[in-house]
Amino acid sequence: MKLNQLLSLLAICGLSSPALATDGYFSDGYGIKAKGMAGVAIALPQDALAAANNPAGMVMVGDRLDLGLDWFRPSRGADITGNTAGLNGSYNGNGKQNFFIPEFGYNRMLGTAMSAGISVYGNGGMNTRYNTNPFAAGFLGAFGGQNPGGINLEQLFVAPTFAIKASRNNALGVSLVFSQQRFGATGLQAFTANPAWSVSPANITDKGNDTTSGWGLRLGWTGQLADNVTLGATYASKIKGKFSAYKGLFAEGGEFDIPENYGLGIALKATPQLTLGADVKQINYSKSHSVGNAVDCFLAGTCQLGAANGPGFGWRNTTVYKLGASYAYSKDLALRAGFSYNKQPIPASQTFFNILAPGVVENHLTLGTTWTLANRNELSVAYMHAFNVSVNGSASILPTAAPPAGFGGGNANLHMYEDSLGIAYGIKFP
Repeated sequence: MKLNQLLSLLAICGLSSPALATDGYFSDGYGIKAKGMAGVAIALPQDALAAANNPAGMVMVGDRLDLGLDWFRPSRGADITGNTAGLNGSYNGNGKQNFFIPEFGYNRMLGTAMSAGISVYGNGGMNTRYNTNPFAAGFLGAFGGQNPGGINLEQLFVAPTFAIKASRNNALGVSLVFSQQRFGATGLQAFTANPAWSVSPANITDKGNDTTSGWGLRLGWTGQLADNVTLGATYASKIKGKFSAYKGLFAEGGEFDIPENYGLGIALKATPQLTLGADVKQINYSKSHSVGNAVDCFLAGTCQLGAANGPGFGWRNTTVYKLGASYAYSKDLALRAGFSYNKQPIPASQTFFNILAPGVVENHLTLGTTWTLANRNELSVAYMHAFNVSVNGSASILPTAAPPAGFGGGNANLHMYEDSLGIAYGIKFP
């Protein structure tokens, strides 16, 4: 089997369960151990999912295999108020609410100073299913909008990784990241009513699931400044993608790039039992046109869906701050906790399209634990709660815009909270 075929097979298997997320649509953490510390991992590798956070960490985790499953349950919806075209109401986007997200990692040491491994992980989070579709309500229903309405985006990453200890206190790593994305939209017939509204009206909605794949790089470094202090840095390049089946919906004829992201981390061994960690991560959503372009030009009638300058979701770049702690209660039991914050990426003026993708949560609290079993293998559990956030629209539905004329004004107000519970089994090889 060729490499591309193998990676595609892994991606398709992983995409059988959507991977949802909380830092915009990026995951709040990769690896169940890291999730128990709010995703802190750039300078604190703990398992064979380390490459998803910082590939340099793989040379520090030894020979091991990690398998995990995360149960994710988001609650999302929208309220439309002050509208004169019959759109007012409360809309529940939880037509599907329970998701099971797998993860996998394998690492093999090549002597004492090099390692080769692979990490499989995912993103998502732009997911809604409105059984009562706001884009089929009021006058929009006259344009043929149907129930249910919503979108689903899934991103699966397969990251073969090589890491090396460049010196006694420094490690470098590189991952060649293969990504496969899947997207589908339903119930957006209202935006096909006028052929002038899109460069390809037949490619806006209900085209099934489309997939696209691409390649990128993730680079990483860790450096031990003292016996109890480690720093880390990582950078992931943009990965190109295009959903041809939805070329009439997304900017640049269906373009959907995974944005570049990068971060810094520190880990402090405060006592023999207590380890503290902190990460700062930047995600440049605005540089992916279909995510970052504002919807204003479409509502004002000056651009088309799917055009080079076409509208997107209007997301801003976001910076994520993470704090975590791990306490060795005994030689067989570790306890973890963490907190993270990110300024949600959706401006108040961009809430109308983001009824489809209300990724507005900001504050996350996590708890976790690992039991070391008699056979030296590990059983880890992590819980996450993302607190409810509401974003009230501000002039987000134009009253007399064209196209489409007469949206009726008012605002779309978004709200969301999330919970997840994950479990992982780690096998440590002799």
